[in-house]
Amino acid sequence: MGTPDFAVPCLRKLIEKEYNVVAVVTQPDRPKGRKKQLAAPPVKEAALLFGLPVLQPEKLKVDGVQDILAYKPDLIVTAAFGQILPKELIDYPTYGCINVHASLLPQYRGGAPIHKAIMDGQPETGVTIMYMVEKLDAGDMLSQVRVPIEENDNVGTMHDKLSRAGATLLLETIPKLINGQCTPQPQDEAEVTYAWNIKREDERLDWTIPARALFNQVRGLNPWPVAYTVTEHDGQVVKVWEAEVHKEDGTNCEKPGTILSVAPEGIDVQAGDGVLRLTRIQPAGKKAMTVADYVRGSSTLAPGMRFVAGAADE
Repeated sequence: MGTPDFAVPCLRKLIEKEYNVVAVVTQPDRPKGRKKQLAAPPVKEAALLFGLPVLQPEKLKVDGVQDILAYKPDLIVTAAFGQILPKELIDYPTYGCINVHASLLPQYRGGAPIHKAIMDGQPETGVTIMYMVEKLDAGDMLSQVRVPIEENDNVGTMHDKLSRAGATLLLETIPKLINGQCTPQPQDEAEVTYAWNIKREDERLDWTIPARALFNQVRGLNPWPVAYTVTEHDGQVVKVWEAEVHKEDGTNCEKPGTILSVAPEGIDVQAGDGVLRLTRIQPAGKKAMTVADYVRGSSTLAPGMRFVAGAADE
């Protein structure tokens, strides 16, 4: 049971190891792109390539449970499925229902664990396999693997690393589970943190915070949904795809959000502490581009201009 690209390696690995995958459950096809044409979830596309039956219930708690149970599953594996499973489904399989979650639980329960770990500046994250329960990512843990977050990592690179790590961990865990060699570990509720789905306000850069935090925010939103800022003089939205910390700290001579310099190597912007250098941006109505390409064209940003610093500016 899974929906996005993250879950595809788990499905592929199970099939490669000749586990008898009797059916795949995923979310319904959704409109996608500017033309809003219906598109199948990545897991459905992969399942059809292998000739597997695909079920797409809109809401499991309303319908779909009996269709799944008709396959008499011995084990249900979920990975980024997108719905909380009802108790009837969780309790049915002989070996239970397990979930592949992209965080080191009990940290970052929820739908955006990769984004949040990077945005928080964590040095590492990982994958946890745990039993499913009728509460968000709260089941007993069966196995875990740690994955470092490098300085040049973003959501895209970590997504790929964690999806591969999760598939490998799954194949290591299932035989131990079947053979009774797993000792479930309860999660420490005192250590629980959440990673709720990204909202529009999470994408906006607040120039009053340190450059390091802004850098983590930018890479924690790349390649989706992408951080943005707003020019003070005309309210234009500028998406910030890539950036680097130009100065970590020091005396701030300008107000936060002030553009200090515009050059091919980047646009330097005063942060609450330090200077953030924007290296890849997307001006309103244009495609993403390097700042080097931007300054060669009809650039409108200039030293002395200012991005709206934060909520207090508005």
